[in-house]
Amino acid sequence: MLHIDLYTEITCPWCIIGHYRLDKVLAERFPDLAVNIRQHPVLLLPDAPAEGLYIPDLLRSRYGVTDPKAAFARPEAEARASGLDLDLSRQPWAYRTQAAHGLILAAQASGTGHALAVAISHAYFLEAKNISDADVLADIAAGHGFEREAARALALDPAQHRRVEEEAAQSAAAGVRSVPHFVFGGWIAIHGGRGEDEIATAVRQAASMPASA
Repeated sequence: MLHIDLYTEITCPWCIIGHYRLDKVLAERFPDLAVNIRQHPVLLLPDAPAEGLYIPDLLRSRYGVTDPKAAFARPEAEARASGLDLDLSRQPWAYRTQAAHGLILAAQASGTGHALAVAISHAYFLEAKNISDADVLADIAAGHGFEREAARALALDPAQHRRVEEEAAQSAAAGVRSVPHFVFGGWIAIHGGRGEDEIATAVRQAASMPASA
């Protein structure tokens, strides 16, 4: 069993690309490899207002970007190169993600954390849904091992939000500065917009390491 630790933020475009590429590499190049993908939260906009932040304004104020389309060109091209139809103009809002991460953490116990993270990312980027809304999250989680009302209650639970914030702080303290951040087998780490070949190389190296190591 190869353990893969994946540190992501749902509203980060490189993270949906990282999810997609990891799943593609595992399915196409390592179909017989047993893996356990563990999701870890990273919070890029922990204090975003409930209504969200308008991404063109956010890009302008934080990064000085005046042409969002130009900023979107590279991640969109990278996504298309791997077969993911990503149009970042579909989703003009960035939302708080504590509730979404809280559900993903809860889903780890039943082994559905990674699948739920992918589903929430797709809902956000590909369907332009508000993934800070408890009802939206409950609808998604209902397909990944949760009773809908239990999922909604968890999405609204301040204690679960605090757990996410604590884990995100631990990730930052451990040196996770950019996302997506992958750790394969507990010892091979890569981060950022890595290509499929780089991900495959890391998987192959980690899978070949004796378990005792």
